[in-house]
Amino acid sequence: MVTKQITVQRLSVISPKSFGDVVAGLEAAVGHPDMNALWRDIFTAKTFADLEKAIHKVIGPSGLMEFTRFNHGMVLSKEYGEQTPKCIRFLIGNPLIMKQMVEHVPDAGSYAPVTILIDERPDGVHLSYDTMGSLLASYANPQALKAAKDLDSKVESLLTSLC
Repeated sequence: MVTKQITVQRLSVISPKSFGDVVAGLEAAVGHPDMNALWRDIFTAKTFADLEKAIHKVIGPSGLMEFTRFNHGMVLSKEYGEQTPKCIRFLIGNPLIMKQMVEHVPDAGSYAPVTILIDERPDGVHLSYDTMGSLLASYANPQALKAAKDLDSKVESLLTSLC
């Protein structure tokens, strides 16, 4: 067994907007594919160009898509009631960006798609993201790190646009 120490950098921004407005902004920026149809299209693609076409037709203006979401706030509200702060974890990404990282650092597959956490706190709505560049830095692969930093730029732009 091998253990690797990884240092993670968390990017966080605070929005004065309502939780609903921030979530709506994220939903407008990312694609929302029918995941069963997308996996079918990926599986049946005969060429890489076919695969790219299938992905390009389902990404949003940010170049990213939502894979799934976890409504942590809803779970907490079952015990704490209606006053529970809202909290949703979104898994977003782009399989073509993931490919650029995983082909050089297979462990990158552990981190893609990425998480964007949106949660309510007393000082506003927090948007948090653990940067892919920090997750892959210890692997010291320039190609994977470039793709990771490009992804970080996309996500950072997305988060700041939601504020």
